[in-house]
Amino acid sequence: MGIAQSSQVSPVDSSKPDLVLQGDVHDTQHQTYFEIPFDVPPGVHRLSVDFTYTGREQHTTLDLGIADPYRFRGNSGGNKAHFTIAETDATPSYLPGPIPAGEWKILVSVPNIRGRETSHYRAEVRFNSTLEYQSFALTPLETGTRWYRGDLHMHTAHSDGSCASQSGKRVPCPVFLTVQAAAQRGLDFIAISDHNADSQYNALRELQPYFDKVLLIPGREVTTFWGHFNIFGITQFVDYRVQPDGRTLNNVLHDVGSLGGIASINHADAPTGERCMGCGWTPTGPVDIHLFTGFEVVNGGAGMLVSADAWDKQLAAGNRLSALGGSDNHNALIPADKTAAIGRPTTVVEASELSVRGILDGIRRGRTFIDLTVSHDKVIDLDASSGNNHARMGGNLAVSNGAPVQLRIHVAACDGDMLHLLVDGREVTTIAPVAISSADATINGNWSGDGGRHWLRAEVRDARNELVLVSSPIYVNFPGP
Repeated sequence: MGIAQSSQVSPVDSSKPDLVLQGDVHDTQHQTYFEIPFDVPPGVHRLSVDFTYTGREQHTTLDLGIADPYRFRGNSGGNKAHFTIAETDATPSYLPGPIPAGEWKILVSVPNIRGRETSHYRAEVRFNSTLEYQSFALTPLETGTRWYRGDLHMHTAHSDGSCASQSGKRVPCPVFLTVQAAAQRGLDFIAISDHNADSQYNALRELQPYFDKVLLIPGREVTTFWGHFNIFGITQFVDYRVQPDGRTLNNVLHDVGSLGGIASINHADAPTGERCMGCGWTPTGPVDIHLFTGFEVVNGGAGMLVSADAWDKQLAAGNRLSALGGSDNHNALIPADKTAAIGRPTTVVEASELSVRGILDGIRRGRTFIDLTVSHDKVIDLDASSGNNHARMGGNLAVSNGAPVQLRIHVAACDGDMLHLLVDGREVTTIAPVAISSADATINGNWSGDGGRHWLRAEVRDARNELVLVSSPIYVNFPGP
């Protein structure tokens, strides 16, 4: 039995494996065990293995397991050809935990190989796979550009989520119930954002293959004494312990960004104090808001708390922050029509595919709006032109002093409601609210720039003047592209 080995640590995901192990299994190894040793260098936080072999049509069977330098880490027999192991999570059959440097061993069992047969195996090992520490799904759940609907703020037993047990007792609420409720409500994606925790990722790694219509985005609510914010798209530990004389908020945000994740400020207008320490946004010291990507404009946990004024203050300072919403659900069993139910409100993101990469890219581009009604069909989108310059919602439009701006607002499933256009967070007398008279409408408007920095966004309100939809802005003369 020969083994070929080559090794290299790669900090980013690649189609090429970091290490390839190959060899042959002969008929003399029928019903025996053997090990394939390989070296793991320092600095590895995730290890992924793809294992293939020939001879299946002759009923050759090779079962798979693995051990680190100190202990057994799992065995999946013949039921998995791929697995991943990390500090926070692992493919079912395998144990999560630190990835120690040193000699690891792939454990192979040979339940069957016929006489005079030879099987060739190939084990591809990848270190620190970006794809797998940013996602629990190896491929997009759906492809094609459309509006995807989800909930980006919820809690489970892995922090302070609780619900009634089978006998009616209040107990920590299991992750499964949250994902199941999201699936039942037709959501396309969710992010479970337990407070300063990453233990929920192991359950999500197990659940994603079954819930193959709901994208499970790695999330976490970073809870500091001076504000809360969600991070999305990473499973690695990030030190959240912000202190005035030590680690800063900017340090945390730089770590999140360097790992490929994004961050969003949560419930900025919530009261803060002994009842909820740090719930309001009151950071100490200088904070680079440009390190944030989103802003939770609507939070369902406090009865639809709208923090649009705090959002507008950040936009006024020149920060581009996409509009996000989250239920802040702490009980997966809350009925769908109640406050703080899963999916109430819904964040809607235009993406090219239903994947973590696709959804995060849509948020980065500002292709988002918030649906407070938990509908499956309401849409709002903005488009603006000035001379030869053009921008869609989330984009930046260059407008010179006195130049006219043509606005087009597309709304769907909002007939009977009113469209309000806001400039710099305020309604202006020159652009009056417009009644939406059809199920699919495009409403045109005009505005003139003064050469300064502004932002244009839209809201839909119902007959009671209650919010229905909130759009992300079109930015006017903001820094950057």
